[in-house]
Amino acid sequence: MTVKSALAAVATAAILATGFAATAQARDQIRVVGSSTVFPFATAVAETFGKGGAFKTPIVESTGTGGGLKLFCAGVGENYPDIANASRRIKRSEIDQCQANGVQDIVELKIGYDGIVLANAKSAPAFKLTRAQIWKALAAEVVVDGDVVDNPYKTWNEIDPSLPAEKIEVLGPPPTSGTRDAFNELVMDEGCKEVAENKDLITGKACQKIREDGGYVEAGENDNLIVQKLVANPIAVGVFGYSFLEENQDKIKGATVDGKQPTYENIQGGAYPVSRSLYFYVKKYQVGDVPGIAEYIAEFFSDRAIAANGYLEGKGLILLSADELAKQRAVAKGLDSLDTSAF
Repeated sequence: MTVKSALAAVATAAILATGFAATAQARDQIRVVGSSTVFPFATAVAETFGKGGAFKTPIVESTGTGGGLKLFCAGVGENYPDIANASRRIKRSEIDQCQANGVQDIVELKIGYDGIVLANAKSAPAFKLTRAQIWKALAAEVVVDGDVVDNPYKTWNEIDPSLPAEKIEVLGPPPTSGTRDAFNELVMDEGCKEVAENKDLITGKACQKIREDGGYVEAGENDNLIVQKLVANPIAVGVFGYSFLEENQDKIKGATVDGKQPTYENIQGGAYPVSRSLYFYVKKYQVGDVPGIAEYIAEFFSDRAIAANGYLEGKGLILLSADELAKQRAVAKGLDSLDTSAF
């Protein structure tokens, strides 16, 4: 080997070694993506965790549940998120995507409950709605005189005289949102079934098709922005998680749904009909790779965060029961992989 080639080989080895070192140490900060509903809770934990000084404050992004799980399931390693927040449970199709991209071991952690609320400005008329009425207001097609037609309803009182004589204008989440998925399942599907004239005419996925003529406006993943728009436009109604109602009770009020108010007690006990569980998902593979993941999980499930009177309850999180919390803490401590065979 000539001196020139020997020097080249040494240089190449040095570059490779530097590259491998950079790869191993490229990211020392946890990356979290996903649900806008879980976002304020994850952010509160991240900020408290970062103040501890042992690790950098995690980066938390509000991408929507569907968008977050898509990023989460895209691969393993430093270029992909470590944790995905979700306002619904992961789907079979998302598990398949994860597995196809090498994301094999996933830890599922339930953190609490949430209600999907319909809210409007304090100065606006109060709403007492049924899921059937909400479906009629938002469905792309309805049955009129035995025929399936484009939704003709322009004002709420056209659906029922007891409702306000105001234009139907609902600001809500896009299809990538877990809130939209849960709303489709808990409101659109159930409301569709309750409308007697729909039988054999509008069923299945057709029940979830939402109007696109301005009656429903996709307002993105920023629920705080929806709150601001409700204050600016008192005739509008917004769809978002309970925590945003809780934090803005001086500006907005929630509608009753099927006779139940969206209160902490009603959601926790299951009386409020539009309730759901909240989750986050962790790549077990990356727990040893990215510093602080196990410690971040421990902070999330600490007494000061997730127990009664903890700072997450102060943010509007509806807590798990004592038995459920104990189960989730055991999963968090053992980093037990999700059994995907049940999906």
